Amino acid sequence: MVLGINSIETDRLKNNVAGLAKIADAYDIPVVLSTIGKEHNGPLFDEITDHFPNEAVVDRTTLNSWENEAYVEAVEATGQDRLVMAGLWTEVCVCFAALSALEAGYDVYVVADACGGRTDTDHELALERVIDAGATPVTWAQVLYEVQRDWAAEGARDAHQISIENAGDFGMTVEYGDFLRG
Repeated sequence: MVLGINSIETDRLKNNVAGLAKIADAYDIPVVLSTIGKEHNGPLFDEITDHFPNEAVVDRTTLNSWENEAYVEAVEATGQDRLVMAGLWTEVCVCFAALSALEAGYDVYVVADACGGRTDTDHELALERVIDAGATPVTWAQVLYEVQRDWAAEGARDAHQISIENAGDFGMTVEYGDFLRG
C-alpha cells in the first residue's frame, strides 16, 4: 500500500513511523497494530515490528479498522481513553478509524507526519475532516516531547536517542549537546 502514497516520501514516512514506534516502545505505551489484507497489500514496516516483535497484528478486511471486532477489542483492552493514531492512506484507514474512535468517546490524536495519502489533497482534506470532528493533529516529535515533558526526568536519555536517530537536524543538535556534556 505504501506504493500509493504520494503526500510524503517513503523514506521520510518510514523515519517518522520509526520515531513513533520507538516512543511507544521506550515509554511503554500500549499499541494496537493493524494491517488490511496483509497477503495482498503487504506487511507492516519493519520499523514498527522490530520494536514490537511479540505484539499481535490485527489483519482485517475492513477499510475502517473500527468495523473489525478484534481491533476494537484490542483498543479497549489497553484501558486508554486517549488514542494516538497513524497509518497509511490518511484519507481511508486513518480518517475512518479516527472518526469512529471520536464517535466512541475517545480523545484522538492523529500523527500527521506518520501518515500518508494518495495525494497531498487527499491527505490534507482527511486531516481537516478529523480535525473538524474533534481530533488533534500532532507530529511524531510532538508526541515525543509531550511524553517526555522534562529533560531532567526519567526517560530523557531515550528521548535524546530517539531525537538523534530520527529528528534530522534537531537530532544532530541533541547529539552535539550530549557530546559537549561529555
